[in-house]
Amino acid sequence: MDLDLRKLRYFVAVADQLHFGRAADELHIAQPVLSRQIRALEQDLGASLFTRDRHGVALTDAGRQLLADAGPLLASAHAVRRRVSVAARGSRRLTVGFRAGIPVIPAARAFEARHPDVVVDVQRIEWDDQAPMLLDGRIDVGYVRLPIDEAGLHVTPLYTEPRVVVLPTGHRLAGKEEVTEADLTGEPLVWHADPSTQPTRRPHPNAGYLVRGVDEMLEHVAAGRGISFLARSATLFYSHPDVVYVPIPDMAPDQVCLAVAASHTSPVVDDFFTAAQSTAEITAECGNYEMWQLGGEAASKHG
Repeated sequence: MDLDLRKLRYFVAVADQLHFGRAADELHIAQPVLSRQIRALEQDLGASLFTRDRHGVALTDAGRQLLADAGPLLASAHAVRRRVSVAARGSRRLTVGFRAGIPVIPAARAFEARHPDVVVDVQRIEWDDQAPMLLDGRIDVGYVRLPIDEAGLHVTPLYTEPRVVVLPTGHRLAGKEEVTEADLTGEPLVWHADPSTQPTRRPHPNAGYLVRGVDEMLEHVAAGRGISFLARSATLFYSHPDVVYVPIPDMAPDQVCLAVAASHTSPVVDDFFTAAQSTAEITAECGNYEMWQLGGEAASKHG
Protein backbone atom coordinates (compact mmCIF):
# COMPACT_ATOMS: atom_id res chain seq x y z
CA MET A 1 0.00 0.00 0.00
CA ASP A 2 1.41 3.37 -1.08
CA LEU A 3 0.79 6.25 1.31
CA ASP A 4 -1.23 8.99 -0.37
CA LEU A 5 0.53 12.29 0.31
CA ARG A 6 -2.65 14.31 -0.24
CA LYS A 7 -4.45 12.33 2.45
CA LEU A 8 -1.39 12.78 4.67
CA ARG A 9 -1.54 16.57 4.23
CA TYR A 10 -5.23 16.47 5.11
CA PHE A 11 -4.43 14.45 8.22
CA VAL A 12 -1.77 16.94 9.35
CA ALA A 13 -4.22 19.82 8.94
CA VAL A 14 -6.78 18.09 11.16
CA ALA A 15 -4.09 17.07 13.67
CA ASP A 16 -2.90 20.68 13.91
CA GLN A 17 -6.39 22.12 14.33
CA LEU A 18 -8.04 19.21 16.16
CA HIS A 19 -11.17 20.43 14.42
CA PHE A 20 -12.50 19.15 11.10
CA GLY A 21 -14.33 22.36 10.21
CA ARG A 22 -11.32 24.63 10.72
CA ALA A 23 -9.06 22.18 8.93
CA ALA A 24 -11.46 22.05 5.96
CA ASP A 25 -11.47 25.86 5.80
CA GLU A 26 -7.67 25.91 5.87
CA LEU A 27 -7.51 23.34 3.05
CA HIS A 28 -10.28 25.07 1.06
CA ILE A 29 -12.34 21.89 0.77
CA ALA A 30 -15.75 20.86 2.07
CA GLN A 31 -15.83 19.25 5.50
CA PRO A 32 -17.58 16.04 4.29
CA VAL A 33 -14.83 15.57 1.70
CA LEU A 34 -12.18 15.96 4.38
CA SER A 35 -13.93 13.47 6.67
CA ARG A 36 -14.12 10.90 3.83
CA GLN A 37 -10.42 11.34 3.07
CA ILE A 38 -9.46 10.82 6.72
CA ARG A 39 -11.63 7.69 6.94
CA ALA A 40 -9.98 6.41 3.75
CA LEU A 41 -6.53 7.04 5.24
CA GLU A 42 -7.49 5.16 8.40
CA GLN A 43 -8.67 2.25 6.23
CA ASP A 44 -5.41 2.34 4.26
CA LEU A 45 -3.39 2.20 7.48
CA GLY A 46 -5.68 -0.15 9.37
CA ALA A 47 -5.71 2.14 12.38
CA SER A 48 -7.90 4.84 13.90
CA LEU A 49 -6.11 8.18 13.91
CA PHE A 50 -8.61 10.32 15.82
CA THR A 51 -11.17 9.89 18.55
CA ARG A 52 -14.35 11.90 17.97
CA ASP A 53 -16.91 12.58 20.65
CA ARG A 54 -19.00 15.43 22.07
CA HIS A 55 -15.86 16.82 23.74
CA GLY A 56 -14.07 17.27 20.42
CA VAL A 57 -11.33 15.62 18.37
CA ALA A 58 -8.17 14.04 19.79
CA LEU A 59 -5.28 12.05 18.34
CA THR A 60 -4.99 8.35 19.11
CA ASP A 61 -1.60 6.77 19.81
CA ALA A 62 -1.48 5.78 16.12
CA GLY A 63 -2.37 9.35 15.14
CA ARG A 64 0.40 10.80 17.30
CA GLN A 65 2.89 8.42 15.71
CA LEU A 66 1.75 9.33 12.20
CA LEU A 67 1.98 13.04 13.01
CA ALA A 68 5.57 12.60 14.20
CA ASP A 69 6.47 10.81 10.96
CA ALA A 70 4.43 12.99 8.60
CA GLY A 71 6.53 16.17 8.87
CA PRO A 72 9.80 14.74 7.51
CA LEU A 73 7.89 12.72 4.89
CA LEU A 74 5.97 15.72 3.50
CA ALA A 75 9.09 17.91 3.67
CA SER A 76 11.02 15.27 1.74
CA ALA A 77 8.36 15.20 -0.99
CA HIS A 78 8.52 19.01 -1.20
CA ALA A 79 12.31 18.83 -1.44
CA VAL A 80 12.08 16.35 -4.33
CA ARG A 81 9.83 18.74 -6.27
CA ARG A 82 12.21 21.61 -5.58
CA ARG A 83 15.28 19.67 -6.75
CA VAL A 84 13.51 18.41 -9.90
CA SER A 85 12.46 21.98 -10.71
CA VAL A 86 16.05 23.20 -10.36
CA ALA A 87 17.34 20.35 -12.53
CA ALA A 88 14.72 21.08 -15.19
CA ARG A 89 16.08 24.62 -15.49
CA GLY A 90 19.44 23.14 -16.37
CA SER A 91 21.31 24.76 -13.48
CA ARG A 92 23.71 22.97 -11.15
CA ARG A 93 23.62 24.61 -7.76
CA LEU A 94 24.36 23.55 -4.23
CA THR A 95 22.81 25.65 -1.47
CA VAL A 96 24.71 25.52 1.80
CA GLY A 97 23.13 26.84 4.99
CA PHE A 98 25.25 28.05 7.86
CA ARG A 99 24.81 29.40 11.35
CA ALA A 100 26.43 32.76 12.09
CA GLY A 101 30.11 32.42 12.88
CA ILE A 102 30.67 29.27 10.81
CA PRO A 103 32.71 29.96 7.66
CA VAL A 104 31.59 28.08 4.55
CA ILE A 105 34.29 29.38 2.22
CA PRO A 106 37.14 26.89 2.99
CA ALA A 107 34.90 23.95 2.09
CA ALA A 108 33.32 25.77 -0.87
CA ARG A 109 36.74 26.43 -2.39
CA ALA A 110 37.82 22.81 -1.94
CA PHE A 111 34.52 21.60 -3.40
CA GLU A 112 34.64 23.92 -6.40
CA ALA A 113 38.12 22.71 -7.28
CA ARG A 114 36.47 19.36 -8.03
CA HIS A 115 33.17 20.75 -9.35
CA PRO A 116 33.84 24.02 -11.21
CA ASP A 117 30.48 23.63 -12.98
CA VAL A 118 28.46 23.73 -9.72
CA VAL A 119 27.53 27.11 -8.25
CA VAL A 120 27.70 27.16 -4.44
CA ASP A 121 25.08 29.42 -2.86
CA VAL A 122 25.25 30.23 0.85
CA GLN A 123 22.38 31.14 3.16
CA ARG A 124 22.49 32.04 6.84
CA ILE A 125 20.01 30.15 9.00
CA GLU A 126 18.67 30.59 12.53
CA TRP A 127 18.49 27.87 15.17
CA ASP A 128 14.84 26.99 14.54
CA ASP A 129 15.40 26.90 10.75
CA GLN A 130 18.08 24.24 10.79
CA ALA A 131 16.07 21.02 10.40
CA PRO A 132 13.07 22.42 8.46
CA MET A 133 15.24 24.02 5.75
CA LEU A 134 17.17 20.78 5.23
CA LEU A 135 14.06 18.62 5.16
CA ASP A 136 12.09 20.76 2.71
CA GLY A 137 15.02 21.31 0.35
CA ARG A 138 15.56 25.05 0.81
CA ILE A 139 19.18 24.16 1.58
CA ASP A 140 21.04 21.05 0.43
CA VAL A 141 23.63 20.93 3.20
CA GLY A 142 23.77 22.74 6.52
CA TYR A 143 26.50 23.79 8.91
CA VAL A 144 24.46 23.49 12.09
CA ARG A 145 24.93 23.85 15.82
CA LEU A 146 23.55 21.37 18.30
CA PRO A 147 20.90 20.86 19.51
CA ILE A 148 18.97 19.98 16.38
CA ASP A 149 16.08 17.59 15.80
CA GLU A 150 17.90 14.81 13.93
CA ALA A 151 14.76 13.02 12.70
CA GLY A 152 15.14 12.51 8.95
CA LEU A 153 18.69 13.88 8.91
CA HIS A 154 22.27 12.63 8.75
CA VAL A 155 24.30 14.73 11.20
CA THR A 156 28.11 14.53 11.28
CA PRO A 157 30.20 16.31 13.97
CA LEU A 158 32.93 18.58 12.59
CA TYR A 159 34.50 20.54 15.46
CA THR A 160 33.81 22.31 18.73
CA GLU A 161 34.38 25.89 19.81
CA PRO A 162 34.22 27.76 23.14
CA ARG A 163 31.14 29.56 24.36
CA VAL A 164 30.66 32.96 25.94
CA VAL A 165 27.99 34.16 28.34
CA VAL A 166 25.83 37.06 27.15
CA LEU A 167 25.21 39.60 29.93
CA PRO A 168 23.52 43.01 30.17
CA THR A 169 26.11 45.77 30.52
CA GLY A 170 24.99 46.54 34.07
CA HIS A 171 25.40 42.95 35.27
CA ARG A 172 27.59 42.33 38.32
CA LEU A 173 29.93 40.13 36.21
CA ALA A 174 29.99 42.26 33.05
CA GLY A 175 33.51 43.59 33.70
CA LYS A 176 35.14 40.20 34.33
CA GLU A 177 37.77 38.76 31.97
CA GLU A 178 36.09 35.37 32.33
CA VAL A 179 33.47 33.67 34.52
CA THR A 180 32.61 30.16 35.64
CA GLU A 181 29.34 28.29 35.55
CA ALA A 182 29.25 28.50 39.35
CA ASP A 183 29.32 32.31 39.11
CA LEU A 184 26.05 32.20 37.15
CA THR A 185 24.09 29.67 39.19
CA GLY A 186 20.46 30.67 39.52
CA GLU A 187 20.56 33.42 36.87
CA PRO A 188 17.38 33.45 34.70
CA LEU A 189 18.16 32.09 31.24
CA VAL A 190 16.83 33.39 27.92
CA TRP A 191 16.92 30.32 25.70
CA HIS A 192 15.60 29.16 22.34
CA ALA A 193 14.76 25.55 22.97
CA ASP A 194 13.71 22.98 25.51
CA PRO A 195 15.45 23.59 28.86
CA SER A 196 16.99 20.11 28.61
CA THR A 197 19.14 21.39 25.73
CA GLN A 198 20.74 24.17 27.76
CA PRO A 199 24.54 23.86 27.63
CA THR A 200 25.07 24.58 31.32
CA ARG A 201 25.26 21.82 33.90
CA ARG A 202 23.97 24.10 36.66
CA PRO A 203 20.36 25.10 37.36
CA HIS A 204 19.04 28.14 35.55
CA PRO A 205 15.37 29.10 35.86
CA ASN A 206 13.81 29.88 32.49
CA ALA A 207 13.25 33.61 32.14
CA GLY A 208 9.99 32.95 30.30
CA TYR A 209 11.24 34.18 26.93
CA LEU A 210 11.74 31.51 24.26
CA VAL A 211 13.26 33.38 21.36
CA ARG A 212 13.52 32.58 17.67
CA GLY A 213 16.89 34.12 16.87
CA VAL A 214 19.96 35.74 18.31
CA ASP A 215 18.72 39.29 17.70
CA GLU A 216 15.64 38.63 19.84
CA MET A 217 17.79 37.03 22.52
CA LEU A 218 20.07 40.08 22.66
CA GLU A 219 17.09 42.38 23.17
CA HIS A 220 15.84 40.35 26.12
CA VAL A 221 19.30 40.16 27.70
CA ALA A 222 19.83 43.91 27.18
CA ALA A 223 16.52 44.52 28.98
CA GLY A 224 17.84 42.60 31.99
CA ARG A 225 15.41 39.69 31.64
CA GLY A 226 18.10 37.03 31.84
CA ILE A 227 21.43 35.83 30.51
CA SER A 228 22.24 33.58 27.55
CA PHE A 229 25.10 31.81 25.81
CA LEU A 230 26.63 31.99 22.34
CA ALA A 231 29.41 30.30 20.44
CA ARG A 232 32.44 32.59 20.47
CA SER A 233 32.61 33.00 16.70
CA ALA A 234 28.94 34.07 16.54
CA THR A 235 29.76 37.18 18.58
CA LEU A 236 31.59 38.57 15.55
CA PHE A 237 28.25 38.75 13.74
CA TYR A 238 26.08 40.08 16.54
CA SER A 239 26.62 43.19 18.60
CA HIS A 240 24.41 45.27 20.88
CA PRO A 241 25.34 48.40 22.81
CA ASP A 242 23.69 47.09 25.98
CA VAL A 243 25.20 43.59 26.19
CA VAL A 244 28.70 42.22 26.77
CA TYR A 245 30.26 38.85 26.00
CA VAL A 246 32.39 37.20 28.67
CA PRO A 247 34.32 33.93 28.14
CA ILE A 248 33.17 30.97 30.22
CA PRO A 249 35.97 28.38 29.84
CA ASP A 250 34.47 25.60 31.99
CA MET A 251 31.24 25.38 29.98
CA ALA A 252 30.81 22.51 27.52
CA PRO A 253 31.85 23.76 24.05
CA ASP A 254 29.50 24.43 21.17
CA GLN A 255 29.31 21.51 18.72
CA VAL A 256 29.37 22.35 15.00
CA CYS A 257 28.07 19.64 12.67
CA LEU A 258 27.34 19.12 9.00
CA ALA A 259 23.81 17.91 8.25
CA VAL A 260 21.86 16.73 5.22
CA ALA A 261 18.40 15.25 4.74
CA ALA A 262 18.60 11.47 4.83
CA SER A 263 16.57 11.36 1.62
CA HIS A 264 18.97 13.68 -0.20
CA THR A 265 21.55 11.30 -1.63
CA SER A 266 23.81 12.54 -4.41
CA PRO A 267 27.51 12.37 -5.33
CA VAL A 268 27.64 16.18 -5.29
CA VAL A 269 26.44 16.31 -1.67
CA ASP A 270 28.86 13.52 -0.75
CA ASP A 271 31.72 15.50 -2.27
CA PHE A 272 30.77 18.60 -0.28
CA PHE A 273 30.77 16.51 2.89
CA THR A 274 34.28 15.34 2.01
CA ALA A 275 35.41 18.92 1.38
CA ALA A 276 33.87 20.10 4.65
CA GLN A 277 35.54 17.36 6.66
CA SER A 278 38.91 17.96 5.01
CA THR A 279 38.74 21.69 5.81
CA ALA A 280 37.19 21.39 9.29
CA GLU A 281 40.42 22.36 11.04
CA ILE A 282 40.80 25.48 8.87
CA THR A 283 37.14 26.35 9.41
CA ALA A 284 37.54 26.05 13.17
CA GLU A 285 40.48 28.46 13.12
CA CYS A 286 38.63 31.12 11.11
CA GLY A 287 37.14 32.77 14.17
CA ASN A 288 39.24 35.93 14.16
CA TYR A 289 38.23 39.23 12.63
CA GLU A 290 40.83 39.37 9.86
CA MET A 291 39.94 35.97 8.43
CA TRP A 292 36.24 36.77 8.63
CA GLN A 293 36.86 39.86 6.53
CA LEU A 294 38.41 37.63 3.87
CA GLY A 295 35.57 35.13 4.25
CA GLY A 296 32.95 37.84 3.81
CA GLU A 297 34.57 39.03 0.58
CA ALA A 298 34.65 35.47 -0.73
CA ALA A 299 31.09 34.80 0.34
CA SER A 300 29.84 37.71 -1.75
CA LYS A 301 31.28 35.97 -4.82
CA HIS A 302 29.49 32.73 -3.99
CA GLY A 303 26.14 34.15 -2.84
